[in-house]
This record gives sequence, C-alpha cells and structure tokens, in this order.
Amino acid sequence: MDFESIRKLIDTLIEKHIDEFELEEEGRRIRIRRGGPPAPSVASAPASAPAPAAAAGAAPAAAPAPTGEEGLITVSSPIVGTYYESPSPGSPEFVKVGDAVEVGQVLCIIEAMKLMNEIEAESQGEIVRKLVTNGQPVEYGQALLLLRPRK
Repeated sequence: MDFESIRKLIDTLIEKHIDEFELEEEGRRIRIRRGGPPAPSVASAPASAPAPAAAAGAAPAAAPAPTGEEGLITVSSPIVGTYYESPSPGSPEFVKVGDAVEVGQVLCIIEAMKLMNEIEAESQGEIVRKLVTNGQPVEYGQALLLLRPRK
C-alpha cells in the first residue's frame, strides 16, 4: 500500500467516523484507531518493514524500554513523521529537561500526513534528555526522549 492509498484510507475513515480499522496486506499490518479519551488512538505495527500510519488523535509512545544507562526509559516514536516539541510555533515546549511527567502527559507531537499525533508518557518520571530537535524527521521506533522513572 503506497502513501497516497494510506492517505485516502485515513480520509475515508475520518469522513465515515470509523474509530478502528486494521488491514494486513503483503506482510504489512496497518492499524488505525481514533477516538475518545482516555485510550490513546494511533498505533502502527508493521509485520516486516515500517509503514507509515496515522489517525487523528493521540498516539501512545512505544512501550518504554530500559536503556541500560542508569535505568533510564527510552520514549520512542510509534510512527514515521516530524517531531514537534510544542503545540504550535512560539508556544512553550510540552516538556523540558528536568521536568517531572505523569502517565498520560503529552511529551511531544509527531506530525504524519498532516495529522498531529500527541505522544504521551507511559511512565511517570523526570525528563533526562531530548534526543531529537524540533522539526526533525523521525522514524518508526526512533528514540525521542530519555526518562528517569519515579518510584
């Protein structure tokens, strides 16, 4: 499925108010989930090669994984897109290094196909380091932030 087909699919799902859709084709799986709180709404889980997928709403960060560096957790991008650290140009950043974050707090936005996907914290803790810069393209699974878990 090419980029244009995925874009048309997302437009149709939005137009028809379909909250969840899954397609497996030629070894690739695309799952689009949109809709209401509190459940995050976007996930892309390719079976072999990364395939961009997005939906309107919030996107969960990939499952936190210890980095080995003093027990830090890596917050990774669940989709391919562009990283933004604030909701709009000139607005304050969602989080800064040293900020304490709670589960569900928005950490950043990944823009994919003109849709803004909020990446939320899956663990509470403190932001230790930002690994990408504002406006930088990111890949599926790319590390975005390091978080020191709070116990």
